[in-house]
Amino acid sequence: METRVLRALLIAAAFPLLLFGQGSTTNVSKTGTVASSFLEIAVGAPAVGMGGAFVSLANDATALYWNVAGIANLQKREFISLHTSWIAETSFNYAGLVMPMGNFGTLGFSFTSLSMGEQPVRTVEKPEGTGEFFDASDIALGVSYARKLTDRFSLGLTAKYIQQKIWHMTANGFAIDAGTSFHTDLLGGINIGASITNFGTSMKLSGRDTRQFGRIDNTKLGSNDRIPSNIELDSWDLPLLFQFGLSTNAIDREGYRWTIAVDALHPTDNYESVNIGTEFAYNDIFYLRGGYNSLFLSDNEGGFSFGFGLATSTLLTNATIKIDYAYRDMGRLQTVNVFSLGLAF
Repeated sequence: METRVLRALLIAAAFPLLLFGQGSTTNVSKTGTVASSFLEIAVGAPAVGMGGAFVSLANDATALYWNVAGIANLQKREFISLHTSWIAETSFNYAGLVMPMGNFGTLGFSFTSLSMGEQPVRTVEKPEGTGEFFDASDIALGVSYARKLTDRFSLGLTAKYIQQKIWHMTANGFAIDAGTSFHTDLLGGINIGASITNFGTSMKLSGRDTRQFGRIDNTKLGSNDRIPSNIELDSWDLPLLFQFGLSTNAIDREGYRWTIAVDALHPTDNYESVNIGTEFAYNDIFYLRGGYNSLFLSDNEGGFSFGFGLATSTLLTNATIKIDYAYRDMGRLQTVNVFSLGLAF
């Protein structure tokens, strides 16, 4: 018992070192300078409830997002789906399927979507609308593979296709996620996880909305105001993110368990920060969670989160149904409520 508590205290004390040990080479955060920022939306009510400190845990199908190496530790096939009413009246959806394949390893498939409703097209001449409507949507499709190299160490890889669309403009890209998971005997048992996500191509919008008509040279005879031209757009990198996390069970007894976790984040479009979280589990049936994300990040919106979950087993199929909820404070962007439904079978 004393060893577990000591281990928990050491992890809690280590998270400032995880953050500041990375160092910062620039005072420019680069916020808003990447494409496909929807890839940074946290997935899964359990992880969101724990403040996003989930890289070293990654113990359900949302490991496809947090640390793909974690799916190698799942013993059953697992499916998860979630819907979130995201900020600015957008809708965020995610679905993931994990399939253990014995000695071959573990396969995973994921789908991510961010969308908005139709909006009227407005111009300077017609501020009330032209009669046309536009919408915008983002999607990502992922195929994952992970394998345990030893009983303690696993590796995973995800290949993703990414598409962003607004009205008649589309951008396409490809990315790779990679992760590792390691369970140690250090101080009685510490889980270590690391991941790098969204390493891939840059993205550039293209389509007929960049086409415009105008007069090239008013001094030339024969010139007119219907000469076609295209606006040249820039390419933007994906939101590359490196995460390193530690977690441990401060208390692990028959009937209940208390877990604490901490993650250090190093993104390309912001400063470094830390996520911390905790989970109390009773008989692996009821879960209570709390956490704080983006700790030490200046000008962050909100940060506090909490949640709870329920897992029930079905008698006929030996499957487990997981129902989870999380609340996340988004500061001036108000709050987000996350619901997720999981099935292990």
